[in-house]
Amino acid sequence: MKTDQRRRILSATMTTLTALCALFAVLVLLVILGYIIWRGVGALNWRFLIDTPKPVGEGGGIGNAIVGSLLLIALASAMGIPFGIATGLYLAEYGGGRFGNLVRFVADTLTGVPSIVVGVFVYAVIVLPMQQFSAFAGSVALAVIMVPIVARTTEEMIRLVPGSLREAALALGAPQWRATLGIVMPAAASGIATGAMLAIARIAGETAPLLFTAFGSRFFSLYLDQPIASLTVQIYNYAISPYDEWHAQAWAATLVLMALILAINFAVRFFTRRRY
Repeated sequence: MKTDQRRRILSATMTTLTALCALFAVLVLLVILGYIIWRGVGALNWRFLIDTPKPVGEGGGIGNAIVGSLLLIALASAMGIPFGIATGLYLAEYGGGRFGNLVRFVADTLTGVPSIVVGVFVYAVIVLPMQQFSAFAGSVALAVIMVPIVARTTEEMIRLVPGSLREAALALGAPQWRATLGIVMPAAASGIATGAMLAIARIAGETAPLLFTAFGSRFFSLYLDQPIASLTVQIYNYAISPYDEWHAQAWAATLVLMALILAINFAVRFFTRRRY
């Protein structure tokens, strides 16, 4: 009886501790979001969202940076997400040998590599040969950051799919590739989408690799072979400036960036919830 009571007390204690830890994490997030809103909402207006940067005292906005960030994220996602999903699928279904272990090791290593190192690498292999900064180089740098995150998340999500689903498909005569693509992937789609969402949120806040690749621009640009603006670089430039007006715009741009990331999160969760 004493042993059973001791187990109940221990279970209740650990449950309470985990609940407190979760509450603390949520409170920290709310405090950060609340502070960003408090500092940034004052400088937000319609002109700020559509104008380009202007000299101090003349207002200006971040319209070019919003367009540039969306373009960079879209291009990086188009390159990094399919490659990462394919890599994770291979690791989960066929990566039991030495080559699979090597790929996992490389993916784990890339996940921990500082983003500035990726930026320097892309600067050496793309920017220098092209002899100019470009949106394409920035997208490649962000895609390199995305791939290991998507790959490892995809592998773990596919491994969580019950083996009975694979066995049922194989028992009905479906080849392994058909069972994987038609049964396993849809079952793990929600988790895979979550991994892609995390990767997008990660690259949306990157600054260092873009300083070496996309660099920045004070104008609207959709050309892939030209420098392009981004929210993170513009926030960085405004934050280190000596002007209070630009500091306020940096906070407002940070609020817009957070809203963009949250919008992507909600959109991905909404569509995956409805479909799967």
